[in-house]
Amino acid sequence: MGLPNCLFDPSTPLVLDASVAINLNATGSCVRILRAIPNPVVILDIVSRELEAGRAKGRSDADVVAALVASGRAEIASLCAECEGNFLAMVCGGGSTTLDDGEAATIAWAIAHGGTPIIDEKKGLSICKDRFPTVQAATTADILAHDKVLTEFGRDDLSDAIFNALTAARMRVQDSHIPWVIDMIGSSRAQLCHSLPLAARRPQR
Repeated sequence: MGLPNCLFDPSTPLVLDASVAINLNATGSCVRILRAIPNPVVILDIVSRELEAGRAKGRSDADVVAALVASGRAEIASLCAECEGNFLAMVCGGGSTTLDDGEAATIAWAIAHGGTPIIDEKKGLSICKDRFPTVQAATTADILAHDKVLTEFGRDDLSDAIFNALTAARMRVQDSHIPWVIDMIGSSRAQLCHSLPLAARRPQR
């Protein structure tokens, strides 16, 4: 079973939110995954600082960002003047209509530079779709479903990577992606993935 993928243009920068970096780190193969995909990879400095703050809690997600940057596979970017209006619009206001700084920066930079924001939280995806309908956001699952990632890993290794992200990072999966994820990891392992909806974790009859 395939998954519709919006990452077809290899020249489009992929702009990773913190949750995506955490999910990819949990796969155990983040650098290998992103090396398989030809797109440029961008991480906002705000997002990098969020991940650095996780060190105080014993989290190592900042290490994978450092490795990506050191290898030349990713670059750290900052918000520019063209980003400011959209960024402020997403961080100012009531809690139900705003995003955290990292998500907002990821979307704002992607808009200003023709990139694809990679975000996993339903709220962020919804706000991006509602406010910027011409911007096609993607998720960690889209990256994992990229045909070049499957070619690089093979089905069994990719299945393990997806399972690791679901269990170690509690990766969020959008409803449209759930059938593909279940097909990849199998219904038995899906029962162990508590970030999946309960209905998806029930044994298949």
